[in-house]
Amino acid sequence: MFINNGIIPTPERIIVYGPEGIGKSTIASNFPNPLFIDVENSTSELNVARFDTIPKDWSSFVEMVLYVKEHPDICDTLVIDSLDWTEKLCIKHICESSGKESIGDFAYGAGYTRLADEIQKMLSVLSEITECGIHIVMTAHSMIRKFERPEESGAYDRFELKLEKKTAPLYKEWATMLLFCDYETNVVLDSNNKAKARGGDRVIHTCHHPCWDAKNRKNMPEKLPLSYDSLAPYIYNSNKNHMEVNND
Repeated sequence: MFINNGIIPTPERIIVYGPEGIGKSTIASNFPNPLFIDVENSTSELNVARFDTIPKDWSSFVEMVLYVKEHPDICDTLVIDSLDWTEKLCIKHICESSGKESIGDFAYGAGYTRLADEIQKMLSVLSEITECGIHIVMTAHSMIRKFERPEESGAYDRFELKLEKKTAPLYKEWATMLLFCDYETNVVLDSNNKAKARGGDRVIHTCHHPCWDAKNRKNMPEKLPLSYDSLAPYIYNSNKNHMEVNND
């Protein structure tokens, strides 16, 4: 039996989420040697490697994931674009295999339980892929939910992953980084001294906030410019034989 000391370099499990069109896929495309599973057919304008077919069902998506597991030299980063579209494939698979019109048609919430089980199995396979030295980056869209704490009066808007309530916690627990991308809003006064909001720079939020989910384990600043260059110092080099921190 041996004891290890110090930091152990490991590939990242990253979820990048935010509103449509903000640049999530572009950030993912700048990770080391990426391979896209382009579920929502959104990478046609990006110069990236991708599977030559778009997964139309859950079985074809799983087949692509397993192919990467069996051929770990094919890439240094596996990108799943996007989670919410992938989850739709899983829901469709569960409903069709049981002859249901929707996942809500199952008695006692059994459909959502089956969905969570399928997602957990997929996350386990993705974890095995990271053990081969491959980063996992998954994009997702955001949505706004009303949130109210029992001990406080009033509700407020909160940005969350656009996923089912049973599966979103599984992804958040699994990820080493949960990054929320958004536009920084600047409030200015007009000629009548009335406050108006103006769209500002695109940013990445890296830490939890009452208005959004985010986390990291790298002591990152709470806010970064929305670019891969901002993340690069916190991403381990994906050389599978000798991973080290990229401090360039």
